[in-house]
Amino acid sequence: MSEITPDLVRHLGVLARIQLSDEEVTRLTGELDAIVENIAKVSEVASADVPATSHPIPMQNVYRPDEVGYMLTVDEALSNAPDADGDRFRVTAILGEEQ
Repeated sequence: MSEITPDLVRHLGVLARIQLSDEEVTRLTGELDAIVENIAKVSEVASADVPATSHPIPMQNVYRPDEVGYMLTVDEALSNAPDADGDRFRVTAILGEEQ
């Protein structure tokens, strides 16, 4: 016996504020029923001795350690800048007004 009925789909559409045509109700009734059946199958084989997982394989951090390394000096950073103001890059205003 199917748990998902056309009336239930229409009710869910009202709750979600989605207007559904009769064709959409018919299609969604079948699709949602298949989803519920598949969830039921998974629930049958799930047991308390199997830990819940979010990933099929264990994950680990793949990033290198965050260590301080060589950093550019202000002069080195500004050496190829087309224009500078003190220790800052000077760029053209893009908003049409100076700030």
